[in-house]
Amino acid sequence: MFDLKEWLLQTLLKLNLTNFMELKYGFTRLGFSKQEKLAHEQFRKIASNLGLKIWQDQVGNQWALWEVDPNAPTIGMGSHLDTVVEGGGYDGVAGIVIALGAIRELKRKNINPQKNIAVICFICEESARFGISTIGSKTIAGTINKSMWEKVTDKDNITIRQAMEEYGINWDHFQNAYCEENRFESFIELHIEQGNQLHKNKKDIGIVYGISTPIRLKVTAYGIANHTGTSLMDERNDALVAISPLISIVQEEALKINEKSKHPLVATVSTVNVQPNVMNVIPGTVELGIDIRSVDDKLKRDFAKNISSHCKRLAEKHQIKVKIEVLADEDSVIRDKNIQEKFSELCEHMGLSYCIMNSGAGHDVMNMAKRWPSGLIFIPSINGISHHPDEYTPLRNLELGVSVLTTYLTNEVGGYHK
Repeated sequence: MFDLKEWLLQTLLKLNLTNFMELKYGFTRLGFSKQEKLAHEQFRKIASNLGLKIWQDQVGNQWALWEVDPNAPTIGMGSHLDTVVEGGGYDGVAGIVIALGAIRELKRKNINPQKNIAVICFICEESARFGISTIGSKTIAGTINKSMWEKVTDKDNITIRQAMEEYGINWDHFQNAYCEENRFESFIELHIEQGNQLHKNKKDIGIVYGISTPIRLKVTAYGIANHTGTSLMDERNDALVAISPLISIVQEEALKINEKSKHPLVATVSTVNVQPNVMNVIPGTVELGIDIRSVDDKLKRDFAKNISSHCKRLAEKHQIKVKIEVLADEDSVIRDKNIQEKFSELCEHMGLSYCIMNSGAGHDVMNMAKRWPSGLIFIPSINGISHHPDEYTPLRNLELGVSVLTTYLTNEVGGYHK
């Protein structure tokens, strides 16, 4: 007897390389790690069992293709299997499970599609290891920066190049994973929301309007390190004292913006690095990492300028030097309007509650959308928890995701029952 819920559970467990989803320390599968490779191997096995054509491209993305005609258009779906450190087992994974589940449903219903359907398991979506996200989809879309990437290291001083080569990727040729315009007709990513709007408002589906890509700043304050016991209070150049007000300023200025802005803005001082970080030494250097997001690009860039002005004021007040580096600044990505309308009509036809919303988190689809008509669909995250071991969405939400994607694909591929 067919049991979709049991298949979803078993597939979820296999892709997470576990027998239990409730793990105290969650899941850690960093980009280009052995754990990510093992998860990709499970994807290949599951896709092969569904009768799909499988291969790994030059950057390490896994492809699973239901090919009906090499000359027919292809609808792409996909997400990722890597995680943050001690993350959840649904971020990315749920989208892969549901995409494969939709193909399984089409085959079970004897649908004979007139278009090809591809599922891509993107490599290294998370920025948790290198501070650079969506490496696999960036490569497919042709938005890589090899010269910059080659210099980037993880906390163990391993470069992206070294990590790729240890994984089995040829650094000199990985850019050949780039896809031509005719590779896809469209692309869809389904993901857990990673926020609380759907769960709080009891909505079944979120149809994403735009993804608010971040501006990321690294603010470095240079004071003078000195002995805590012998340096008089009025003779210090304490970098931490000087720059620490910026943490509250970022919070307060963001709240002010949201009182009058049409689109929300979020801003976070998310990393702090104090040097030399010794109990009896005055902090000489402090680095703050600031993440600023909004779908309104002018809003977030004006906010970044405002923060820069505050940095200069603090530097003058405390007689220190402040350096500001822009680590990331990309235009926000707006989803394809036609695909949004199709999913809205589909939800209404299926009797599902939905809302049009923005995504504060980045996803692989934002790179695909630069080249092909693309859509992003959310299912609820319970209590909005993500990037944490308590991340959870019940199997009924995965079933619902399969139902939505199956219906969408049936409408798009022009299939008929054999």
